[in-house]
Amino acid sequence: MKLAVWRIVKAKYADTAFSGEGASRAGGRWNSRGEWVVYTSGTLSLAALELLVHLNPPVHFEWVALRAVFDGGFVENLDPALLPANWQRFPGPDATRALGDEWRREARSAVLAVPSVIVPGEPNYLLNPAHPDFRKIVVSVPEPFAFDSRLLR
Repeated sequence: MKLAVWRIVKAKYADTAFSGEGASRAGGRWNSRGEWVVYTSGTLSLAALELLVHLNPPVHFEWVALRAVFDGGFVENLDPALLPANWQRFPGPDATRALGDEWRREARSAVLAVPSVIVPGEPNYLLNPAHPDFRKIVVSVPEPFAFDSRLLR
């Protein structure tokens, strides 16, 4: 079974959207600084929400959406029993970063399914650019993406 995930980035970063560099520089809920992963979402709408939550104040840029397709066998699902009680707090706790860092360093899979904080019950997907199966992930040509102006007030 094939799975598709989405990522929205500033147009100027389209060429490096799947390198993991941005997450490495900033760190995130599921990775520490220096750990190269790519954050994606299971739907385009969730990708938009995951980005919007960080645009405060609203900032207008040229955006593009990229779709990536891969074999479902590339996915490891994070065991919810491993989540700390405070996993949804902002900023993300060290324990969730440790889970993502361990997965990446051990190269257990090319993709890790993690829960979304923004939309409970919907998954986000971390991609590991260092995993051998990562090169089998097919990324689309960037498509222009625009947020409805009512979302950016």
